[in-house]
Amino acid sequence: MKFNLTTDTNITKSLLLFSLPMILGNILQQFYNIVDTWVVGKYVGKEALASVGASYTLMTFLNSVFIGLCMGSGALFAFYYGSRNHSKMKKCMDTALVFIGGISVVLMIFMRAGLSFILWFLRIPEELRGMTEEYLKVICFGIIFVFLYNYFAYLLRSIGNSVIPLVFLAVASVVNVVLDLWFVIGLGWGLKGTAIATVIAQGASGVGLGIYTYSTRKELRFSLHHFLIKEKPIKEILQFSTITCAQQSVMNFGILLVQGLVNSFGTTVMAAFAAAVKIDTIAYMPAQEFGNAYSMFISQNFGAKKKRRVEKGTKSAFLTSAGFCLLVSTVIFLWAEQFMKIFVNGKEREIIHIGIDYLHIEGACYIGIGILFLLYGYFRGMNRPAVSLLLTVISLGTRVLLAYTLAPVETIGVYGIWWSIPIGWVLADMAGIYMMKKNLKQTDV
Repeated sequence: MKFNLTTDTNITKSLLLFSLPMILGNILQQFYNIVDTWVVGKYVGKEALASVGASYTLMTFLNSVFIGLCMGSGALFAFYYGSRNHSKMKKCMDTALVFIGGISVVLMIFMRAGLSFILWFLRIPEELRGMTEEYLKVICFGIIFVFLYNYFAYLLRSIGNSVIPLVFLAVASVVNVVLDLWFVIGLGWGLKGTAIATVIAQGASGVGLGIYTYSTRKELRFSLHHFLIKEKPIKEILQFSTITCAQQSVMNFGILLVQGLVNSFGTTVMAAFAAAVKIDTIAYMPAQEFGNAYSMFISQNFGAKKKRRVEKGTKSAFLTSAGFCLLVSTVIFLWAEQFMKIFVNGKEREIIHIGIDYLHIEGACYIGIGILFLLYGYFRGMNRPAVSLLLTVISLGTRVLLAYTLAPVETIGVYGIWWSIPIGWVLADMAGIYMMKKNLKQTDV
């Protein structure tokens, strides 16, 4: 199924239908670690749950590097697709495949070589280091597969096809669940078994989507004579992708720093945070992917020079996202305990209560992150990714500064970490809305 985001008359309907497969796809992409969390939380123990939580934050940061590059390249592809310049689109596609693929390989090698330093940097407690290292030694090999999936997913989305990437993720997610249960419960491989299952599933989605794209879409096949990186395409890719990559990396590096602070509170808090963050991620994931779909809408209409459509789509997107976030906030706030029990044994009351406190604070404020995702998408689509980076610095800078200032205060403790997150969202939203209104008045598209 394809959507023409520059001509469809019902913009809200088009955005929702286009974003739905992306929403489901990203939830399924997160499903790998979510299943790991559920299996180890229920069948291995709180130590394994804490290790998976710390590993999740680290891998999210590493994956954000090439996901940001693929996302930025996707905006470039969408721009040329919207302006009907298929020749330039093809050159940029092939160059991006080689360039970003090379970065993912280098990142995987450095990750494997620097594992001891990473465990120290994250303040992993001594009793968890062996278990966490065993998990990460395996899981890092999935980096290349995550790159392949995201490259081809953003390529297909840039031409209006958001359904096929979802299909491959759905199949891979089923594979992951089956292998997780088999390796951990059936074979007794413990935490290492969940990592092996995840990498196999990631390989199925990444390699499978690449084979599908090559075999069914002739216009999207790579060409050998483009494999040498050329000056003009690489400049455009860097222009669109580097700042988007920096934005994603800065965002997740800030989260990584917060994870290190959480780890300093011990295994129980680590386990609670690991479970609560999975719930948190699923809750606002639709708003994140709706923001990415909105970014594709902006890119195509910016390329087609349709200013009124950009303005109309922006109003529609903000109203839709705000309504969704308020609904999800209500659900998470009311049923926080039930959601925590999905990942944590009901006997672990302290872990559950800490997680509930986190979700009550975060859950009331999802509208803040929903608006921020739309602001990221708008400025990325308008070829102003530097603004998205600035908003990320404001949000994450506030979060890290407040967390490290408040958490050591004995009467505040971990609540300082929890409250710093929505405060960062609100400050970034205020700055972003001001710059967005200014840009809408000045732009000529």
